[in-house]
Amino acid sequence: MLAFLRPVRWIGRHGSRAVALSLFVGMALPPLSALAKPLLPFAVFLLLLLAFLRIGLDRVVPWARRPRLVILATLWMQVAWPVLMGAGIWALGLKAAAPELALAVMIVAVAPPLMSAPAFALLVGLDGSLSLAVLLAGLAAAPVLAPLMAELMLGAALPLDTAEMALRLAVLVAGAGIGALVLRRRLGEARIAGSADLLDGLNVIVLFVFAVAIMDGVAMRFLVEPWLVLGLLGLTIALALAMAAVTWAVFRPAGADRALVVALAVGNRNMGLMAAAMAAQLPEIAWILFAVGQLPIYMTPLLVQLAGRRLRRASSRGRHPA
Repeated sequence: MLAFLRPVRWIGRHGSRAVALSLFVGMALPPLSALAKPLLPFAVFLLLLLAFLRIGLDRVVPWARRPRLVILATLWMQVAWPVLMGAGIWALGLKAAAPELALAVMIVAVAPPLMSAPAFALLVGLDGSLSLAVLLAGLAAAPVLAPLMAELMLGAALPLDTAEMALRLAVLVAGAGIGALVLRRRLGEARIAGSADLLDGLNVIVLFVFAVAIMDGVAMRFLVEPWLVLGLLGLTIALALAMAAVTWAVFRPAGADRALVVALAVGNRNMGLMAAAMAAQLPEIAWILFAVGQLPIYMTPLLVQLAGRRLRRASSRGRHPA
């Protein structure tokens, strides 16, 4: 057992490159992606479980006592944004002209934040506890609000069973939360804190499986219609930047730092969770948009690591001028 744990811990310490490369492996090896696709819901469940296992809920207690900002952020993210996206879809005539694309855009708008949103907030020196509170509120609301808002905005154009989608979301989120709570009680806070490298390594391995699974079919579509795939990638980046920028402006009265925390959460959505909840019902264009939308997300750990090295080198040169 210990022989197995050592390489997992090593991956946890040096896994940022593996995370970044896993999507490209999925594109380069289509048979492997097809084989891994059925594992997508299990991979998402394990990612949620590992994230919940690392979360110390004591950090969100202050926000539970004064929840106004968290409630407003959740309603903005999972009610206001779907309405705005729905208005845009209607104005552009996407429901009739490109129903699969309209569905994909709407699902992005109703998705909760990324599980890594608090880590991103901490990386740039912001309040991780606020990001964590918004994340938990968004995950709690997603099984109800995501299917409801998607159906309200798209109506008959929504080719999904919303009740089944809600049930799958609830099982994924609640099951992972309960499982993590049981493990936290069995293992204890000190043991979990001392196993950071091991948990990080497991997280990287599951991320690899998830990335390979979600890239199923993307390489073949890229060979046939490269501009379509690149266009969908550009669309996901544009949506993320637009949601973050508008959110920062709306929440600016609460303070620049708090507004940026909410903007990071709103701009980076958990498309993988939504894909896992309705993989069998998801049209191809929506699947590809979700898949290519992972590229900037998966590149983030490597970019942050490289930026950190450059900053440390610059700081070292500043302390020891030639």
